[in-house]
Amino acid sequence: MDPRPSDRKSLDPKSLDPKAPDPKVAAAIAAAEAASPQGASTVRVDSWIWSVRLVKTRSMGATACRGGHVRVNGERVKPAHGVRVGDEVRLRHEGRERVVVVTRLIRKRVGPPVATQCYIDNSPPPPPREAVAPAGIRDRGAGRPTKRDRREMERLRGVTGPGSVSGPGPVPGKGFGGAPGTPRP
Repeated sequence: MDPRPSDRKSLDPKSLDPKAPDPKVAAAIAAAEAASPQGASTVRVDSWIWSVRLVKTRSMGATACRGGHVRVNGERVKPAHGVRVGDEVRLRHEGRERVVVVTRLIRKRVGPPVATQCYIDNSPPPPPREAVAPAGIRDRGAGRPTKRDRREMERLRGVTGPGSVSGPGPVPGKGFGGAPGTPRP
């Protein structure tokens, strides 16, 4: 009898230990940990939220910190604030609040599978797409919006500008400039 099992699935390392990461992910995690700060127990918060892909760019992370959209353990922080393992980071971004607990400190941006290994996501689920009503989306092939359509879209969005219905317009009885009663050329 063959000592090897005939079932190929039993040879798969994932079937032996379901929590074992993919070998490529494990190698990327090792590389990220090698690039982590040596001897330092903190990383800048703007750099960390960028590294774990919560924001697209580091400057967006710094701007979010300056705008008061990032909180570490309940306190608003500046971009240079240090993050430690175990800290709770709250980030308001793109109309959604992300709540994560730091599990690994990294400084360099890593791929999504590795990034998810660096935090525990405690965020509330995003609202369903039906709940978020898109304002001003027109049917395909409807053509260019008319002035009436544009004003209706601006009214729905709450935008008022110089050309909107509620914006300033010509003053009655004043004409278009010059002295009153002066004919236009």
